[in-house]
Amino acid sequence: MAKRTPSPSPAPHAADSHDLIRVVGARENNLKDVSIEIPKRRLTVFTGVSGSGKSSLVFNTIAAESQRMINETYSTFVQGFMPTLARPDVDVLDGLTTAITVDQQRMGADPRSTVGTATDANAMLRILFSRLGKPHIGSAKAFSFNVASISGAGAVTVQKAGKTVKERRSFSITGGMCARCEGRGKVSDIDLTQLYDDSKSLSEGAFTIPGWKSDSQWTVGVYAQSGFVDPDKPIRRYTKKEMQDFLYGEPVKVRVNGINLTYEGLIPKIQKSFLSKDKEAMQPHIRAFVERAVTFTTCPDCDGTRLNEGARSSKIKRISIADACSMEIRDLAEWVRGLKEPSVAPLLAALQQTLDSFVEIGLGYLSLDRPAGTLSGGEAQRVKMIRHLGSSLTDVTYVFDEPTIGLHPHDIQRMNNLLLRLRDKGNTVLVVEHKPEAIAIADHVVDLGPGAGTAGGTVCYEGSLEGLRGSKTVTGRHLDDRATLKETVRESTGALKIRGANANNLQKVNVDIPLGVLTVITGVAGSGKSSLVHGSIPADEGVISVDQTPIKGSRRSNPATYTGLLEPIRKAFAKENGVKPALFSANSEGACPTCNGAGVIYTDLAMMAGVSTTCEDCEGKRFDASVLDYHLGGRDISEVLAMSVTEAEKFFGAGEARTPAAHKILERLADVGLGYLTLGQPLTTLSGGERQRLKLATHMGDKGGVYVLDEPTTGLHLADVEQLLGLLDRLVESGKSVIVIEHHQAVMAHADWIIDLGPGAGHDGGKVVFEGTPADLVVARSTLTGEHLAEYVAD
Repeated sequence: MAKRTPSPSPAPHAADSHDLIRVVGARENNLKDVSIEIPKRRLTVFTGVSGSGKSSLVFNTIAAESQRMINETYSTFVQGFMPTLARPDVDVLDGLTTAITVDQQRMGADPRSTVGTATDANAMLRILFSRLGKPHIGSAKAFSFNVASISGAGAVTVQKAGKTVKERRSFSITGGMCARCEGRGKVSDIDLTQLYDDSKSLSEGAFTIPGWKSDSQWTVGVYAQSGFVDPDKPIRRYTKKEMQDFLYGEPVKVRVNGINLTYEGLIPKIQKSFLSKDKEAMQPHIRAFVERAVTFTTCPDCDGTRLNEGARSSKIKRISIADACSMEIRDLAEWVRGLKEPSVAPLLAALQQTLDSFVEIGLGYLSLDRPAGTLSGGEAQRVKMIRHLGSSLTDVTYVFDEPTIGLHPHDIQRMNNLLLRLRDKGNTVLVVEHKPEAIAIADHVVDLGPGAGTAGGTVCYEGSLEGLRGSKTVTGRHLDDRATLKETVRESTGALKIRGANANNLQKVNVDIPLGVLTVITGVAGSGKSSLVHGSIPADEGVISVDQTPIKGSRRSNPATYTGLLEPIRKAFAKENGVKPALFSANSEGACPTCNGAGVIYTDLAMMAGVSTTCEDCEGKRFDASVLDYHLGGRDISEVLAMSVTEAEKFFGAGEARTPAAHKILERLADVGLGYLTLGQPLTTLSGGERQRLKLATHMGDKGGVYVLDEPTTGLHLADVEQLLGLLDRLVESGKSVIVIEHHQAVMAHADWIIDLGPGAGHDGGKVVFEGTPADLVVARSTLTGEHLAEYVAD
């Protein structure tokens, strides 16, 4: 019998050779000519201390270039309507695939944006009710709180058979918007005493609204020179007609100093200027004004559902769309599962898949009518993940920014499984992460460092997780760190008593939060921690709350302007040189006239990426040459802004430049571990962890006895967490009370007292399931938190 000779294996196909994403010479932000190779169709985790360059490499280089190249495939006409992206500062980027980024940016801050509108769930529900709802009230628009009901009629001119004929036409749109609150669910009342001092006239500066200065023709000038009111008469002496025009006047054109401006009543102007914006996205002083001047109450017409009577009257199985949106998503998923209607089967299947994805990702406790602006960073990121879970796309690069933020250790395993599922479908998954539990599932690890800012930006390690453990990098050394339980805990000096707390899912909680110690509030995501702390602790002058809302800032903002440090520095320069403080601001009189204080010249190239070049006149220093002739302690203002926090702390701490007010702020910045930041570094270049600590440093200067911190370890490396614990201890030892909402086991172990909420999320939570010391919690192991903390300290 003839022997069969095995056929030679075919040569590998050329298309199979592209298994790597190759980066050569990346120099974005603080990266120092970074060159790495990332395996495709694998899960790669990027580690390193906060500010080491992880986001610069993953988001600002790899993901940004992928997005830019996709944009370039469109016609120049279409590109004209898209954001223009500059090519990252990198020599070579090979093997890129389409990148989908899922970051921590908070979702739409619009008051009408909800969890349902931010995903496709609300759109599908509206179609479902327009098909199956009884009585039938109209199309899907009739169930939308973003569409108002309008109608109109009139004559139109049309050409028929060569003749011009006038015909009467009418139209009507049936929308679901509540007319009273315009789809916001809340109505506002304005406290007029917060807008002006009625004992003064306009010319005497009666307005007390932030930003409304007497010399501004756009605000005060419009009223003073409109002719509707007497600018020299105290407001309390206005006639009835003057008061009506002043507060509620209809928009009308007026001429002020030769310029045509629109005059309208003060109330509608304030509503447009302040109330149409999301309160959480406002600057702190504006938000404080709105909270003083405006009271928001549930709309009496729609009872907070945002929908008109017609939309609420149409029901499926005795459930209206308002009822459906207010249910917890896991309950809504069960209700949808019970609907059997062949005519809408594809719609029900798609809706079911979306709702099940919420439950799978650990967000089943949310409701679709939850305002998007109230979601934490971690919740917002997971809501964005929903649309990718059921996607049939493969060979896509998914980029995640700390997907475990806001997750209890119990929920992290579920998130890990989702990331692995995306990888197993043939996708490349790139994750920026600090938590050891998430780093543990990596196929490949890239560690950046060794330090932060200018001390980072290099690849310290590339390879397997085991190799990282054996490496002597900062991450490798701290990977298996475990905080130990304290042998003795501090005794409380009093208690903050909370009685009958019932905000959101809280079930009439009674609890005493000890004062004078470090108290940690724990529990799974959605158990009611934030509701208990932010909803029940009175926000009086003694309570300083540092939440997760991101700090806002343009490329003109920097640590010196954000913390208020620039103010004492400018005054010190002015006093030393006998000139005005405004000269030492690059956003005011001292700005370089060529670049207007930006330090760079921006050239707009329409649909091509804009080009920024260093200003030749000021050489990027941002100040007019004459300003740089003034010195303090032998340094000009541009040299001071180029100093690191550590260097500036020494500079302003002694010698002829000694400035106690500036030194105090610099001490706080050094305390939170930001000694390496330069004072003039644009806020737009700071990492998430750096922004969180910058915010904490700013609030440390506030006067108060109780600090409330919401997940302060967000964006912090394992090494940075140690420093944070030291800072919390120093605050307590200085006589403050510190209350921390936290999932990180190192913070739990370090606490003097733990209050654990649960046992589950949503309506399964809202109860205090444990109160006591960390040691007692570990011994009892009576809750999910107790089990995970016991495992953590035992390792």
